[in-house]
Amino acid sequence: MERYSDSDITLRPVTISDADHFMQWYMDEKVSKFCSWDVFATKEAAVEYFMRNEITHPWNRAICVSGRVVGSVSVSPFHGSNKCRAEIGYVVGSEYCGMGVATAAVKMAANAVFVEWGGLERVEAVVDVENPASQRVVEKAGFVKEGVLRKYYLLKGKPRDAVIFSLLSTDPAVNYFMDI
Repeated sequence: MERYSDSDITLRPVTISDADHFMQWYMDEKVSKFCSWDVFATKEAAVEYFMRNEITHPWNRAICVSGRVVGSVSVSPFHGSNKCRAEIGYVVGSEYCGMGVATAAVKMAANAVFVEWGGLERVEAVVDVENPASQRVVEKAGFVKEGVLRKYYLLKGKPRDAVIFSLLSTDPAVNYFMDI
């Protein structure tokens, strides 16, 4: 299994021209298993989801390996008295799983938002308890496991337990000088 160096992996804003790349993992059952969407029955439904959720997201980046879009990472800020924290989410095509791509992208995204968003103290990752690969991604990116949140969210209509991880602005894994 090929591993990629951090220099091969870049982030850039998601654009409409990325739609075909996103369709690949929208239609992949291995990818969608722990995602909010089911595998789309039609390309039209997938494109509609892409336009409604990916393009309009305030901080969503395409994950590129040697210039090819292979996934996405987004960070959602909280508001009001919770504006000191945000939640990160990510997805990569199944053919890029286990190659260090998601870990590098999560590191880059977390570092970027700590620099870009003044007052941000904490980035959270909420991962399904039955998704150990995603748990490894955030742990390798420097996030700290805090505990299990029982029946924390609905996945495809069913209540699920989740593991919560956090990365604080003061943690040693945060690199304010990383090239993004």
